[in-house]
Amino acid sequence: MNRCFAVCLLGLMPLPAFAELTTGGGTYICNRDVEIPVAYVNADDGSIAVLHVEGRLITLYNEPAASGARYAWPSDGSGYVWWTKGDTATLYWRDGETDTEAVLYAECRVKE
Repeated sequence: MNRCFAVCLLGLMPLPAFAELTTGGGTYICNRDVEIPVAYVNADDGSIAVLHVEGRLITLYNEPAASGARYAWPSDGSGYVWWTKGDTATLYWRDGETDTEAVLYAECRVKE
């Protein structure tokens, strides 16, 4: 992954002066051979995932999950959900009106 991409993301997240900060990420290959570049920024007070999907940068915030790591936009409305578990991930579209999630891209694995 382009390191500049990850470093540029640091400006998106307000952080306290001495917060512990780590970054990571990679490009995931999903069903239908769709590539989704993802950068993760982790701090003491929260984590974000920034995905490049359908020609746009999508910033999602970590939220509680029973297992794995779940990232979504913090609202009651509609939006993307990125859920990782182990070395796989799935991208969903959450319909805020019906509170349902539809799979957009499944079987995503980090490109080697």
